[in-house]
Amino acid sequence: MTVPTPPRIEHAPDPLDGRVPTGDLATAWARRRAEYRLVSPLNRRRFTVVVVGTGLAGSGAAASLAELGYDVEAFTIHDAARRAHSVAAQGGINAARARKVDGDSIRRFVVDTVKGGDFRGREADAFRLAEESVRVIDHMNAIGAPFAREYGGSLATRSFGGVQVSRTYYTRGQTGQQLQIAGAAALQRQVDAGRVRLHTRHEMLDLICEDGHARGIVTRDLATGAVEAYPAHAVVLATGGYGSVYFHSTLAVNSNASAAWRAHRHGALLAYPSFVQFHPTALPVSTPWQAKTILMSESLRNDGRIWVPARPGDDRLPAEIPEEERDYYLERMYPAFGNLSPRDISSRAATARIGDGHGVGPLANSVYLDFRDALARDGRDAIASRYGNLFTMYHHATGEDPYEVPMRIAPAAHFTMGGLWSDYDLMTSIPGLFVAGESGWGYHGANRLGANSLLSACVDGWFTIPNTVPNHLAGMLGTPLPGPDSPAVQEALARVEARVDRLLGVGGTQAPATFHRRLGDILYRGCGVARTRDGLALAAEEIRSLREEFWKDVRVDGTGDRLNQTLEQAGRVADFLELGELMCVDAYDREESCGAHFRVEHQDDGEARRDDDHWSFTSAWATHGEGHGDLRFTRHAEPLTFEAVPPTTRSYA
Repeated sequence: MTVPTPPRIEHAPDPLDGRVPTGDLATAWARRRAEYRLVSPLNRRRFTVVVVGTGLAGSGAAASLAELGYDVEAFTIHDAARRAHSVAAQGGINAARARKVDGDSIRRFVVDTVKGGDFRGREADAFRLAEESVRVIDHMNAIGAPFAREYGGSLATRSFGGVQVSRTYYTRGQTGQQLQIAGAAALQRQVDAGRVRLHTRHEMLDLICEDGHARGIVTRDLATGAVEAYPAHAVVLATGGYGSVYFHSTLAVNSNASAAWRAHRHGALLAYPSFVQFHPTALPVSTPWQAKTILMSESLRNDGRIWVPARPGDDRLPAEIPEEERDYYLERMYPAFGNLSPRDISSRAATARIGDGHGVGPLANSVYLDFRDALARDGRDAIASRYGNLFTMYHHATGEDPYEVPMRIAPAAHFTMGGLWSDYDLMTSIPGLFVAGESGWGYHGANRLGANSLLSACVDGWFTIPNTVPNHLAGMLGTPLPGPDSPAVQEALARVEARVDRLLGVGGTQAPATFHRRLGDILYRGCGVARTRDGLALAAEEIRSLREEFWKDVRVDGTGDRLNQTLEQAGRVADFLELGELMCVDAYDREESCGAHFRVEHQDDGEARRDDDHWSFTSAWATHGEGHGDLRFTRHAEPLTFEAVPPTTRSYA
């Protein structure tokens, strides 16, 4: 067998400075807020801020900055702000409000988050997440999110994976949808007041940079094809994650990485690109022609029990398999947490069971999530009150009634813990460019705990960006925006035009989706739930060849001056083909196992073997070279220290 060529990697000598406040981390955020420079109310209207994305992070950032008095331009690829992908997060949102007498606290929240991320997140960010979580719940409740309530009227909570307390607030199985509706309504209020100009069906295609600072964006109107520049004093990217690089993912088909990747190619470092969460509770792929997988909420694991037949190849119906011939493997392997074990561990265990021949279903590619015991214990009405819409969705998708037969679930590409690197103030390595929500990286480390996704988006958008962006703007008073004829704007427009012309001019034979599907196959095989050194090197090599083929044989019909969905897709796939190689390079470079990054060479009987002596740092990458040629990658490193939560072996047994 030919040994694949190792990726081209360089290591920057100087460490990155995350600008984390010194001293007690429990008071770091309060002290940093007190130090921020301010902009007086009469001066705020002199500043323009661009916010890209209108999910929970983007709508919160745009609405809060506008409420403060700044001039805001908000952009979304959707036909309405409320259509952003935050609607898909179903199960709940965490908060350390400690309303139940079960031992929860801000410190416990931090411990769970840092440990859940396998000690690869920034500890100071976890403290901010915990501290602001209390305000997030009260704020979202105040602006209309219909949280579930106890009989006496207090907000109800439930448990989620990786924790042993009840801190997850929810709205049945529609939490993301209801929070997104509340956030979008707050944004629309600012639109109505004239403080936000909302641009729907607009896609960011490039970043305007002047003297090394972010000074606006270039967009394409997806309905008309018009390309326009929008100068600004600061830019906030809140464009979500890039799990859709795998083609089959739980994300919406239109989810993409292009805005963040365009910024990355201007010099914004990308942290932990290979840290991708595979959700254990997705529906299995039933046909290769599926465009995506479907996510079932992790909250189902509160009452559903996960099992497989104890005998490999057992194709009996589940009702025909007696109790003693079932393997409730999470309860057996991790008794302290059982079916609520963290997502990375649960996905790895399911993948191992399926790989050993215990998979169920027509393609033997799934495991059972069974509500038999919960239905017998609590009754159908009680289960329906908790998960009714999820059961209905499953029934519609599969034709099977989960009240009568177990659900079939399987791991699928989901959330990306990696994203644009930013300092403690959420500013990237490009001054004036901020990042919020899943586009960023800091909170989750190598594995995100369930229900921390909606929380991190809300904390960034509503309570962090409104403090950090004004601190940056305070030093820019009197700085004019780049004019339409300025070199920075003209160069950005020219770059977009040249890239569009190149895509239209290839004149090949294969659709962009064909390349995307092939890229997904490579990534699932080489950079999926389990990775090996040779497998990653081979995957990177295959992606380089696929990218070369793309630029020779992609077919994009039509023109760029009108509606052209194939052109949109081609641009996004071109970015995925660069990002995919970097993901493999990052995973190849990191010689350890941690969280969702499981290198087969670094394990202890199936458990991840972390190497704190050599890898306790954030990998933040720069990419060099033209996308249609060979790429080179430089790794920068931010050292990670843990003061409040000393690193320990991560165990859920």
